[in-house]
Amino acid sequence: MRRRTFLSWAGVGWLMSRVPAGLTAFLAACTGRGNEQANAKRFETVGTIAELDAKGFLQTESPAPIVVIRSPSDPKTLIAVNSTCTHQGCLVGWSKERKSFVCPCHGAAFAADGTVQKEPAAKPLETYPVQIDGQNVQVKLG
Repeated sequence: MRRRTFLSWAGVGWLMSRVPAGLTAFLAACTGRGNEQANAKRFETVGTIAELDAKGFLQTESPAPIVVIRSPSDPKTLIAVNSTCTHQGCLVGWSKERKSFVCPCHGAAFAADGTVQKEPAAKPLETYPVQIDGQNVQVKLG
């Protein structure tokens, strides 16, 4: 057997050995099955209850820019939002006095639940499920 023929057959064999794995991954992606851990949303700890109560909010940049507050209407309820303004991407801050998130760049304002209160923003802030685990405040990402 010539070297070129051998390398051709070896290449075809290697390629064919990859087809089942590629097909499995493709079908898993199409059906939403497969790697449940990769698809599962996970809770990330963003701080403690003590820190939340001391500052009035929790803020983290990793894994996303998130702010957690106590709901102004029900202090037992926690609210977590992505703090990226939907207008032009500036980071909003929580104003306890105004009971809203305020964008320092163009003055957009958002209610505690992320809905738009004042333009120029047109879309609400993204919200996340939040829970308390012992003394830790956790946000579900994904």
